[in-house]
Formats: sequence, structure tokens, C-alpha cells
Amino acid sequence: MVNEEALAWVIRTRDPGFDDWEAFTIWLEGDPARALAYDALMAQDADLDAIIPADPVTMPLAANDAAPPRRVAWRWAAGGAVAAALVATVSIGTINRADIYSVTTRPGETRRIALDDGTMIDLNGDTRLRLDRNDMRFAALDRGEAAFTVRHDASDPFRVNVGDAVFEDAGTVFNIVHTAKATRIGVSEGKVIYNPEAEAIALPAGRALADDAQGLRVMNVAPAAVASWREGRLVYSNAAIDDISQDISRSLGIPVTATASAGAMRFTGTIRLDRNPARFFSGAAPLMGLSAVSRDGVWVLKPASSREGNAPQD
Repeated sequence: MVNEEALAWVIRTRDPGFDDWEAFTIWLEGDPARALAYDALMAQDADLDAIIPADPVTMPLAANDAAPPRRVAWRWAAGGAVAAALVATVSIGTINRADIYSVTTRPGETRRIALDDGTMIDLNGDTRLRLDRNDMRFAALDRGEAAFTVRHDASDPFRVNVGDAVFEDAGTVFNIVHTAKATRIGVSEGKVIYNPEAEAIALPAGRALADDAQGLRVMNVAPAAVASWREGRLVYSNAAIDDISQDISRSLGIPVTATASAGAMRFTGTIRLDRNPARFFSGAAPLMGLSAVSRDGVWVLKPASSREGNAPQD
């Protein structure tokens, strides 16, 4: 039963429109076995599309869960062939990858992880990080943003896998952002080695690396700007508005997009975060030479001269 429930939650949380995190948290906290089953299935996320049913099904919460039934939009259709295949997938994943577990945050949520080796990891919103119970020197950032304060050990370097890339610490404080379109890292202390077995690019404090549509490039970054989101501000030097809009969305937990013309604009400066979206955009948008409009719950950034209207709306 736990595996079936875990699958239903995987289906739901993979939906970009999912926002019922309160019910999901209640379900997770109801039984430690649930988190293990959920993490095992999420670890195989790339293989799920071939076996998850195309049409949604519904599944009631377990009897000991406190959340009201109306919160759950999926129910498991017991006895089907797809059900058997998915339960087998979860079971195999649990056996083969019991040492790997994931930590996720909701958009707008932050979380700190303290590893037994002394390393600290801060997760920004909408982030998924995988760790290894048997290897404290491993992490994999699947999406989102994470700041690492690593206890250096030259004989056993800490490594972060990000897509096909590997970042290896050399006594370091660094921040990584990973999206479907780009990977960015900034180093504020020590040094990080990018792909030590290939390019082996050294990034000392005050250096940053970006891998996106423009290719792989290294640039300067103010150490104080690295992981500045932890202090409630976003600091940029010639950053694309497209990237900034994703940072805002992740940090505040609200959908933000930019028009094509706005997304190509660039900004240098500091933006103070504010949990009140209307108040935040009323100050941040003009600072970036933009206007912001709320449409159906999504904040749209566009050049301030746009004729489509530039007043923030609740």
C-alpha cells in the first residue's frame, strides 16, 4: 500500500501546477516508510514517463492521515497491470538505491542540511538534492539552488554532480543554480574544480562559471553576492532578466515569467526580497527597467515602456 501511495504522490508532485504541499507533508510524516518509497521512485524519475498512466486516477489517503480527503486528487487503481509494473519498479529501486535519498523544498521554502562530516547545505525554494547515507562526500543537485559550506578533506574531496558535470571542492563555500536551460556556480571562499577528470577548470573565490545557451564561460563574481538569497537579497552583475525571473520565482514561491524582449535585457544591482509580491514588484521592477503585471496568478515582467500596462495588480 505504501508503494502505491508513493507513486500517486510522485505523479502529483511532478505536475508543474501542483501546489498541495501541506497534504504531501502530512502524508510523508505519517510513516517513515513513505519517504523511503517516495525517494526511491523519484530517483528513477527519468524512467517514469514510459510507465505512468496517461489518465489520472484517484486514491484516498490512508486512514491514519489527518488531511481531509478532498486534498487528494489521485486514487490508485488496484489490480491493474500498470500497478504491478510500478510497484515492481519501486521495490527494485528501494533495494538497489536504499543508500540514496532526496531532499526537496517547495517554491519559496528554504531548508538547511547539516551532514555528519561538518558540511552545511542550504537549499533555496523549488530544489531537489540527492544525498548518500553511506557517502557524506557526495551530493547531486537535480534542480534548483543550493549553497554548500564544505569541510575540506584533500584525501576525500566533496563532489556535487549537476547533470553531466561534476564540481569538486578544495576547501570551499559555493552556490549552484541548476535549471533545464543552465547551470551556474559562484565561489565565495576556497576553490572549486569543474569536471576534474576533463576540463579541470579551477574556480577560486570571486570566480563564477556558467553553462547555458551561450556555452561554457568563466567570469568574475563578488564573493558577497554568492548565495546572497540566504540574507534576503539577490545580487547581480550583468545578469539576464530570464535568469533573474527564475531566481525570484524560486525564492518567493510565485510563478514569474518575462516577455521575450524583457528576458533578453540585463541587470546589475541588488534586489531586496519581499514576501508580498505586489510590494516586491513595485520596487524591484522599476529598478530593473521593467514593469510587472499579475495575470491569472503569474507575474509577467516586460520592458517599462511596454504599452500592455505596467502597474502591478493583486
